[in-house]
Amino acid sequence: MFKPSIDDMLAGKQSRYSLVIGVAKRAREIADEYNERGEICDDKTVLLAVDEFKDHKYEILEPDFEE
Repeated sequence: MFKPSIDDMLAGKQSRYSLVIGVAKRAREIADEYNERGEICDDKTVLLAVDEFKDHKYEILEPDFEE
């Protein structure tokens, strides 16, 4: 079973919620890219997105809330 470490994907400041939203958005983008090309994706798009975040191809940007 595929179980990447969440700590490896988070750079220390991102929340898990941000990671889930980022992975979901990237998975949707991957699915749309395949649909535009008229190809069928053999792999699950969520797993492809998780791999990209795990390999630090994408970074989650969160606003700094300083008072």
